[in-house]
Amino acid sequence: MKRLLYLFLFVAFFTLNANSQEIVLNGTFQGDNLFVKNPFSPSGVGFCVYEVNVNGLTSTDEINSSAFEIDLSVYGFKVGQEVTVAIKYKENCLPIVLNPEVLNARSTFDVKLINIVDDKIKWSTMNEAGRLPFVVEQYRWNKWIEVGRVNGKGIISESNYESPVRMHSGENRFRVKQTDYRGKPRYSDEITYSSTKTVVSYSPSRVDDLLTFSAPTMYEIYDEFGGIVFKGFGDSVKVGGLQKGKYYLNYDNQLGTFVKK
Repeated sequence: MKRLLYLFLFVAFFTLNANSQEIVLNGTFQGDNLFVKNPFSPSGVGFCVYEVNVNGLTSTDEINSSAFEIDLSVYGFKVGQEVTVAIKYKENCLPIVLNPEVLNARSTFDVKLINIVDDKIKWSTMNEAGRLPFVVEQYRWNKWIEVGRVNGKGIISESNYESPVRMHSGENRFRVKQTDYRGKPRYSDEITYSSTKTVVSYSPSRVDDLLTFSAPTMYEIYDEFGGIVFKGFGDSVKVGGLQKGKYYLNYDNQLGTFVKK
């Protein structure tokens, strides 16, 4: 009986110790190292963190201190390369990664070429430091609006992208942007393209149910308080469900109004 009790306590002890915790950070290498605040172990012996892995490799950094650095430069990562850091720690304590944001992708792209070909915007980049989406914007109705989105490749060498766009009559203006975790967008230079499309018109100015355009167009409809009620693309839009009153209409590259009867 004693032998069984000792065996149970032995197994329970190692099960408890094996039930450790782990912090996993996923991101991209941006040239910076991680710093970790490492409290004492609850047992009073040693520190909380007992192992650090970087992309599956056990780190050789000195972790037996109240604060330590995870040196990512020793792994030969290229900027923008994907990195996974696993910090293993004992129960009932919690290490703190002081600067996890250094693994966030940053917008660093340089546009080498940007042009319009067959109703597509095409661009090539260099020096991307992480996989961030590119947003294609077009200047319409006195503002920049999103008209396309393409996932970035996040590599230093040249990358090529394209996105379909819809032209309005007259001069069209486009640009490409990225926004990283810092919240500040990074823009390409603007590109212009002159379209030979005829200016679109709409009717009637006082409408019961159907507002029609002379050709398919992007459109936005706003109420008197500036709230958007419809947006889309087509040669007509049903407005029968709207309340009576005045509405503002963006279409083609024009601004207008109509009254819902």
